[in-house]
Formats: sequence, structure tokens, C-alpha cells
Amino acid sequence: MQFQKLAPRFPFIVTLSIGFLASLATADEKPFTKKARNTQTGKTFEAAVQKTLIELGYEVTTQQQVGTRPNGSRHLIDLIAKKEKRSLLISLKWQQSSGTAEQKIPYEVICLSEALKQARGTYHAAYLVLGGEGWTLKKFYLSGGLDRHLNLQQEIKILSPEDLLARAKNGKL
Repeated sequence: MQFQKLAPRFPFIVTLSIGFLASLATADEKPFTKKARNTQTGKTFEAAVQKTLIELGYEVTTQQQVGTRPNGSRHLIDLIAKKEKRSLLISLKWQQSSGTAEQKIPYEVICLSEALKQARGTYHAAYLVLGGEGWTLKKFYLSGGLDRHLNLQQEIKILSPEDLLARAKNGKL
């Protein structure tokens, strides 16, 4: 569903999008400098999704360890959202310009699968949310393109931010 169609029905998306876009316009990024990668837009994205989920009645915690990744390192999840008796893992990825983030998506799906297995029923589903306009494979991922390549037993969905928030609003997460 396109943003324009969602906006009149879900005003929280308009608020989220306008606030988020304003914060991006003020981000201080200097191209061609050798400094640490700017993760501010990703943190802003995380904060906006977290705030909206809280407004929709979810209890949200951030940056929690949910197990280990296949390589043995700690797996920190961006958000854990709880409502009623459902606990959900939410991994957020922001890609403003083309880069390597989309090549990491299959590995992130595998890591979410491992987290669900290791938690043994603590979490009911996992969502990988792709924000930003820099994805060249976004349609492939959002349309379930990975499904034929990964045979997963758990409920793991790749969504746009608008789809995640619309599902949250309708109680369909």
C-alpha cells in the first residue's frame, strides 16, 4: 500500500514521516571524510518507530540481547515490542543511498530465525523493517523474494515502515 493511500487513514504515519524527514534534513553529513560511519539516521528511524509503537499501546524495549548470531557474536535486537501476550522482535535497517546494507538482509533474516529458535517460544514473530530510499532490492525483499531461497520454520516478515505501523495499528503484528 502506498504512503499516499495510508496517510488519510493513519495520521500517525504522517507524523512519523514528517518528523523523520525533518530530522534527516538537519543531519550533518560530510561526504568523502574518513570518520566513523554516520548512524544518526538509523537511530532517528529507530526512535520514530519506537515512539509510534508506544503510542499504539506497545511496551517497547531497545537494544536487548536475544541470543547469539551464527558466528557466535551477541545478537542485539533493535526493538522488542510487547502487547497483550505477544512479544515481537523488530530489526530496523535504514538505507538512504545505495550501498552494502541490502546484501546483509539474508544474513539478518537467518539471525532472526536463530533468535526465535533460541528463545523457545518467548517471541511470537520477527520483523525486519526496511526504511529509506536507497534499496535497489527493496521490492524483491518486500514481495517475499527470499522465501524461495530460505526455508524457515518461524514467522519472519520483511516489511516497509508503513506496513509495520499499519499492522500494529490494526492489531495484526
